Amino acid sequence: MGVLDRISGALGWRSRGKTPVPFVVLFKKFKSILERNNRILTLMADMGDKLGGEYVFDRRYIESACEELSDQIFKLVSDLSILNRCRNVPLFIAFEAVRQEIADELAGRHHFPATAPTLPLSALRRDMGEAAGGKFAMLGELKNKLALPVPDGFVITTGAFADFMARNGLPDFIRDQTELLDADEEGNIRQVSDAVRERILAATLPRSLVRGIHDALADLARRQGAMPPSLAVRSSAWDEDGETSFAGQYESVIGVAPKDVPQAFKRVVAGAYSPEAWLYRRRRGFREHEAVMAVGCQAMVDSTVSGGLYTYAPMTRNDEGIFVSAAWGLCAPVMSGEVETDSYLLARRAPFAAISREIAHKSRRMVLSPGGGTADIDVAPEKADAPCLTEAELALLGEASLSLEKYFKRPQDVEWTFDAAGRLYVLQSRPLVFSGEPARRTGAIDAATAKAEVLFSGRGDVVQRGVAMGRVFVVRTDADLDDFPFGAILVAHHTSPRYSRIMARAQGILTDIGSPAGHMAAVAREFRLPTIVGCGVATSLLKTGDEITVDATQNVVYRGLVKELRFFELTEEAVYEDSYEYRLLRRLLKKITPLNLVDPHSPDFTPAACRTYHDITRYIHEQAVAELIDLSESRQGILDASARKLRSPLPLNLSIIDLDNEAGADTSPLGVEDLHCLPLREILTGLTASGMWATDPVPVDMGSFMASLTRTLGAGAPGSEKLGRNLAVVSREYLNLNLHLGYHFVLIDAYVGDVVNDNALYFRFLGGVTDLARRARRARCIGKILERADFRVELHGDLVVGRLKKFDREAMRGKLRLLGGLVGFTRQLDVRMGRDDDPHCFAEEFLAAIQPVLSGEETPHADAKHP
Repeated sequence: MGVLDRISGALGWRSRGKTPVPFVVLFKKFKSILERNNRILTLMADMGDKLGGEYVFDRRYIESACEELSDQIFKLVSDLSILNRCRNVPLFIAFEAVRQEIADELAGRHHFPATAPTLPLSALRRDMGEAAGGKFAMLGELKNKLALPVPDGFVITTGAFADFMARNGLPDFIRDQTELLDADEEGNIRQVSDAVRERILAATLPRSLVRGIHDALADLARRQGAMPPSLAVRSSAWDEDGETSFAGQYESVIGVAPKDVPQAFKRVVAGAYSPEAWLYRRRRGFREHEAVMAVGCQAMVDSTVSGGLYTYAPMTRNDEGIFVSAAWGLCAPVMSGEVETDSYLLARRAPFAAISREIAHKSRRMVLSPGGGTADIDVAPEKADAPCLTEAELALLGEASLSLEKYFKRPQDVEWTFDAAGRLYVLQSRPLVFSGEPARRTGAIDAATAKAEVLFSGRGDVVQRGVAMGRVFVVRTDADLDDFPFGAILVAHHTSPRYSRIMARAQGILTDIGSPAGHMAAVAREFRLPTIVGCGVATSLLKTGDEITVDATQNVVYRGLVKELRFFELTEEAVYEDSYEYRLLRRLLKKITPLNLVDPHSPDFTPAACRTYHDITRYIHEQAVAELIDLSESRQGILDASARKLRSPLPLNLSIIDLDNEAGADTSPLGVEDLHCLPLREILTGLTASGMWATDPVPVDMGSFMASLTRTLGAGAPGSEKLGRNLAVVSREYLNLNLHLGYHFVLIDAYVGDVVNDNALYFRFLGGVTDLARRARRARCIGKILERADFRVELHGDLVVGRLKKFDREAMRGKLRLLGGLVGFTRQLDVRMGRDDDPHCFAEEFLAAIQPVLSGEETPHADAKHP
């Protein structure tokens, strides 16, 4: 069945007439959305866990997990279509686009992003590997995110590569040649390789690609001020410099004249089918359709000294050091091992002094030729035995190496060069893969952790295993994220998807409250960021600036830096990451788990911006909550339902509609003791607490009263058509409460259950009897109180909106009691707001008065028995 048929089937209920859908039916759809949301996040978490290597999985698991995900998300969109009256064709289109990409990947049809044939380096990011290849996506990240000096250039995309191959019939030819390979692979590999490479070198470039290269070179010349005389044309295969390094396997061409770039492009593509590269892929389990090549082009640096470095030195006894190798001239012969090199071991702290050094006799170096290309020449006699690097240059390399390691959260293998002016350029950075001997460190680790002070352990849920060390940065508001320092450990009271924007700079995350199956948890796993949620005590025990070590494998947080833990989990080579199934799952998760829709208030929070299943899930969850609130406000399908009056010591005049219909046709008044709705019971507990509902008369000037009366009773006021009928729509877990108290309006929408991800609170307060200045002061007072209670708050004049979600059941009970008290306490407070410091004073007074109710010191009123 096609997607249009499925959409028509899902939405067919509309054709049966315009009869309003009863609210109870819509509420069931809302609960279905919550259940599907949790199942989808659990599936995503399970798929992410499989990449950790502790669980065996096969192709069948991947296919069944993707099938269930696609089915759940399609039904999720369908449920929302019923809830919001079918305004979701863009969502179905977004879903189908992602579903098709996943189906193509499972079928071995590589998905090539729709881009121009070339992209400038300034436009590339780490997550653009499918378009730019692994190497140049990484270089774009270094240049654009870390602001490291990287030679300027552009990349010829994987889409342009695929178009070139297809137009010349090369995929079919390569497939036929592959079938000719001998069983032992090595027997006739050179003969097959020669045939494929000859065909590629003889192929014709599409005109669109030739134009794209010409335009990209012209743009590069404009940025440089002149056309670079020599260019490096470099391989950037899918997954190159990722979990699989391909180091030295693919061809790169240096010293290329601008006019020769098209032919150099073909040489690099042909290099993907050299005997060495072909055998490397096959022995690492790569399928033929995974041989996808982007090609990068960069201005060459006229290098004086070049080399490589490991940010961690596993080959030395002192694995705390940074290992550097260097030689005069260009970098290529250093990395291929063709010239003698100096070796340095640097300390891992500024000023990065050399712990040891070995200076070689350096006889030859590679340089750029004035007429193009490169040349090998003798090293000047006075430099042959001299150190290549100065102390200042070593310090620059040490600083850059630790920046790279902290950013990518694992040791790096880096290629670099210095020009004649002493400027450092980073040419390449890839994960350092090594095998080690964890057993030899066990004693040191046991001794170190035995001496280390444990701040807390075994608290909360581990989202992503690993070790994080650094200084704490406590985030209390979204504004704090703007100041988040590089390499810090984020500590917050609760989880938030908004933290994703600083995850690339963070070492780890600790939260007091949160779910391991929430949106933020999925993003943390994507970043492989050591994370523990639901610790309960992180913000009370830690303050900004504290140095700590988070062992998210053992679920322990230590005071100070336990250095012995730093590399412990990086000492075993991840052999499982070589499997085709692992790479397939990793590619699929790039279409499933990344979260691009972070802020619901952003203009980009739209169906058109959904690029992954996680985006769609997040969008629907937010829309479902908002839709339910809108339905309750408009009383869609509610007004004709039977309602019962609440007996209360307060003059609330509250009618209650029970979605669970536990009382059947009974319309007699009911007392608080008869309520089964947890949110409403907690609201009433706070509302009836001592000191909350003031009954003393307050003076008000007639001008303010008349102005407010005209405003409040206008046709645009919420609920003005039903003044005096305060209404609560309830179930056991749900409450939508509309209160018109004098001259202001209160809306509370709450869902509280046993699943943390489902729990949400929405509060809105508007109006008053006084002038705008006093009403605005009361709004600021309410805003301060809500922020202290972990709400996300918006203020607009006398309008206050507060949102809170993903707190556990007990915490939500406290928040509801606070809201109940707040409704009563602030009922006539605008009249008393005569000074600018009153919002702060009254906020402190309220928080002190409500504390006994929140802590349980004050016994709730006799009627309020809690389930």
